[in-house]
Amino acid sequence: MVLIPFGENPAFDFLKSKLTEFGTVGASAEGPHQLWWGGLAWPISKVTGAECAPRIVSCHPRTLGDLHVYHLRRSLERLGLAFDIEAVECRDGQHLTAADKANFIARMWQRHGGRLLYVDPDVMFQAAPTLPHLAGCDFAAHKWNGWEMSARTLYFGPSKAAAAMLRTWQEIASSCPDVWDGYLIDQAWSAASSQIALDTVWLPRSYHAIAGEAASRDATIVHNLKPLIGELGPDPEFAAMVRAARRAGRAGPAESLLVLGSEANSDKAVTVILLDVAGSARAVADSIDALARAFTARCGGFARFELSLCCSQPEVHAARAAATGAGNLVVEIVTGQELAPNLFQAIAAADATQSSTNIRAYRR
Repeated sequence: MVLIPFGENPAFDFLKSKLTEFGTVGASAEGPHQLWWGGLAWPISKVTGAECAPRIVSCHPRTLGDLHVYHLRRSLERLGLAFDIEAVECRDGQHLTAADKANFIARMWQRHGGRLLYVDPDVMFQAAPTLPHLAGCDFAAHKWNGWEMSARTLYFGPSKAAAAMLRTWQEIASSCPDVWDGYLIDQAWSAASSQIALDTVWLPRSYHAIAGEAASRDATIVHNLKPLIGELGPDPEFAAMVRAARRAGRAGPAESLLVLGSEANSDKAVTVILLDVAGSARAVADSIDALARAFTARCGGFARFELSLCCSQPEVHAARAAATGAGNLVVEIVTGQELAPNLFQAIAAADATQSSTNIRAYRR
């Protein structure tokens, strides 16, 4: 087992690429770093009983009828697993959207209090899915090809963090009903793991095996997809900027590693872009700690502080565009730069007077 306490640092990406990723724990106000853990391969569990499996939940468009879930229902009954399968109304009557899934799971979570494993209706179980229970995580999902999150197999635990993750996905899905569900669960994970210590487990391929491939023989969950499919998403080039980051279990350049709130009666937000983060992991960690402490001590009237880590100018441009689009004030700081205790007060004062000289003092 390998644990990396500063898992947000891209300097560890090469090491991670040589290991199997087991999970991550997100950053928060209590701990502004991301914990990454992995190893050579998931250990084979000797626990196979239904008592260690979460409740299985699934839904399908009402127009398709119960025959659509025949194999799923039979496999669950054969294994003695507790489950809920329901027909739901869909917007187009034929296909489940991310909002359909999120609303259904939220309703099941309220009914059963968590420990839910959602699966799409066209799957079959070959063994009890005990991994989420044994890992004791808040949220679990499978990353197709190591980077593209799938919304076909999702676990939500009984914790407040799991509820926050589910609520975030539900809100994003309701706002963007036409966007592919895998991208929306990706964005919900990024938002939640930047604000709470979300304990995430990345499910192995045995929870997302494809019918017809050799690996499906010993898999826990088999999905009825084409055996030669290359991507789950509708566009192989979609979200190309976050591929390297998602393979390493961390947020991408345009996304915030850490989001902190304050009690300031304001709607102002500041985004700090930390530069040169591919060098010393300790220096980067010290800069993150210093920025979090500075904002917590003196927020400068900002209601929210967002921190993005960038290695290159393209990443800086992406992070700046995302922050500017959200109406945030943007400041660039170099890793290792000495920070004043009243940093955010000075930033707010410089912005109020529109003093470009003062603002530049915090940029490269």
